Amino acid sequence: MPNLIELAPEDLAYSLGLIAMAIALGRWHRLGLESQLILATGRSLLQLMVVGYFLTIIFALKNPPLVLLLIGIMLTIAAIVARNRISQKLKGLVTTLWLSLLTGSAFTLAYTLLLIIQPKPWYDPQYLIPLMGMILGQGMNSAAIAGERLVSSLTRNRQEIETHLCLGATPTQAILVYRQEAIRAGFIPILNQMMVVGIVSLPGMFTGQVLAGANPLNAASYQILILFMLVLSNLITLLLVTR
Repeated sequence: MPNLIELAPEDLAYSLGLIAMAIALGRWHRLGLESQLILATGRSLLQLMVVGYFLTIIFALKNPPLVLLLIGIMLTIAAIVARNRISQKLKGLVTTLWLSLLTGSAFTLAYTLLLIIQPKPWYDPQYLIPLMGMILGQGMNSAAIAGERLVSSLTRNRQEIETHLCLGATPTQAILVYRQEAIRAGFIPILNQMMVVGIVSLPGMFTGQVLAGANPLNAASYQILILFMLVLSNLITLLLVTR
């Protein structure tokens, strides 16, 4: 876009000054965050630059198998990260998370791409990959919150659950309250985001488009669409994961 101010390599070098100041502040207050900040900065630089180059190639090729391969990798990483935050002892949890994230994101993306955005072709990576990334990022966090809440609730209230089972309740009925609480907990982040969007915070999608020179109203329309996508995909994922 003509209004986009591109960042040169030296600009990125200057941006490291922000991290240097953060490290200095942490050191001054003896927070012990220096090594974590350095590691996180290095990983951010490496991961984002690699992704940038990789997506440039994928966008140019528009190859369906390559796009699906990247989405599969994203799904797998999101499922593993969520599993690590919930419990590493539950067998089959990665598969459950993978399928839940896939179902929630695939249904929502299909509706959005085929009915609303309608890119040509439908698998255009310029739309498919960024939208999938936003859905998976939010879904991964929500699933981790809900899963961790449900596991801890079942562990903490074991005797009460066993009492319900002894009185004739089915397993689904015995844990219904805890499952509902877990789903509500996992849904809090997206609800909070929707409540304050445009007032307290300007989301990344909106900000990125405006910085790139897009019309603010068009950027706002896309951000509204993203939020509504996240609501449906998150709820589907949470229902399946806790189920």
